[in-house]
Amino acid sequence: MEDETMNITSAVFAAMTEEDEKPSSIRVVIDGVSMSVPTDPLNRHYKEILRQTEAKTLVIADAE
Repeated sequence: MEDETMNITSAVFAAMTEEDEKPSSIRVVIDGVSMSVPTDPLNRHYKEILRQTEAKTLVIADAE
């Protein structure tokens, strides 16, 4: 795992349709850059989001 911690200042689950069982992406701001991160366990940004939520330093808001 990389030693560099990503500064995630915002995380919101993407809106889901009725057919979706779980969100396919998370809208985030990482190091000042807005992006959409897929909920893919191989994605390095998603891995960091999970690490920070498990550490209780990040909360992902529900879709609006």
